[in-house]
Amino acid sequence: MIYDISQPVFDCAVYPGDPAPQRTMLSRMDDGDGYNLTAFSMCAHNGTHVDAPLHFLKDGKGVGAVALEKFIGPAYVGTVCGDVGEREAKELLERAKNTCSDAQKRILIKGDAIVTREAANVFADARIDLIGVESQSVGPEDAPAAVHLALLSAQVVLLEGIRLDAVPDGAYMLNCAPLNLGDCDGAPCRAILMDL
Repeated sequence: MIYDISQPVFDCAVYPGDPAPQRTMLSRMDDGDGYNLTAFSMCAHNGTHVDAPLHFLKDGKGVGAVALEKFIGPAYVGTVCGDVGEREAKELLERAKNTCSDAQKRILIKGDAIVTREAANVFADARIDLIGVESQSVGPEDAPAAVHLALLSAQVVLLEGIRLDAVPDGAYMLNCAPLNLGDCDGAPCRAILMDL
């Protein structure tokens, strides 16, 4: 089975203060044009997207320089509601390891969860490739910098704004390759999970 865990772009959640996606029809067959043609604009962090190290690190890599292997491979989906502290982070890694050893490299947190600095340190120390959350920011919305810095400094890619309500806890194959926006600080992606 394939699970689409992405938000539709033009109906997506937007981080407070960021511009929402906009689309403009440049040509319409309904208006007599020979084809339909759409232009759009959006923030790199609208909806389902990845954060590259450059998002919070002045000399960090842009999204186009991050190895694709970070975005594609086994992943573990685990439910946590509330704060994800040191204990919850260690439990997620242990559950992932017991389900599929390679899945512990990519952890997707299902539920209304906030990753704390303590959890970020656990994930960074474990040298995982990716952490994913359903919120538009991996850390607390009112103070996201510390969590972002801890993870991005350790080369942990952030996948934000995913939708996991239809996905049971367990191990999957993840593909969340972002658009290659070169040296941008992030990029939208079409994130999917597939049964192993």
